[in-house]
Amino acid sequence: MANVTMEQIKELRQRTGAGIADCKVALQESDADIEKAIEYIQKKGLAKAAKKAGAIAAEGAVHAYIHAGSRLGVLVEVNCQTDFVARSEDFKGYLDQVGLQIASMGPLFVRREDVPQTQLEKQREIFQAQMDEEVKAGAKAKPKDVAAKILDGKLDKWLTEVCLVEQVSVVDGEKTIQQLADALTAKLGEKIAVRRFVRYELGEGIEKQKADLAADVAAAISGS
Repeated sequence: MANVTMEQIKELRQRTGAGIADCKVALQESDADIEKAIEYIQKKGLAKAAKKAGAIAAEGAVHAYIHAGSRLGVLVEVNCQTDFVARSEDFKGYLDQVGLQIASMGPLFVRREDVPQTQLEKQREIFQAQMDEEVKAGAKAKPKDVAAKILDGKLDKWLTEVCLVEQVSVVDGEKTIQQLADALTAKLGEKIAVRRFVRYELGEGIEKQKADLAADVAAAISGS
């Protein structure tokens, strides 16, 4: 599989308007050849979705997903361009998939553009520290340019894990959430886009107290 750079992905995205994940796959399938990658995107129907990229999607729905046992819940807003599409079974099916994805995989952001620069820098520092520790432990130090590419690769992989639209669908098993949105955009003729989400997990953020029955009984006796 061809080694694809971020510069190539950016160029392809600028020329086609396709999503980052789609551009990456297209380049990998086309041996990093930009022109072949553009043709790949067109053949897959993603070019049609790209034409809708600038459209205003102000309709849609807020979908609630509650996991069995009521210990985990998700609210997600997915937009389209008309209420007619919002009522369609295809759109509702996508809502269900996205809700389940958020519940199952716990993404932190919708897309990588939403990640604060400070958090990107912090994550880069963490990966750099891990690489430094590997060298201290006896691993051979890499040349600076090679180490920089490895660091970029680690950061890119992390982004695909924490950004919802770049995660591979737990339902489909092959396409990402964005690729499914693009396919739906091409099918319905309207821009489909995830806008925001909130994930709730029962007890999250609460420091649970450890019950000490003996101590409670002793305290009750001494106070009586």
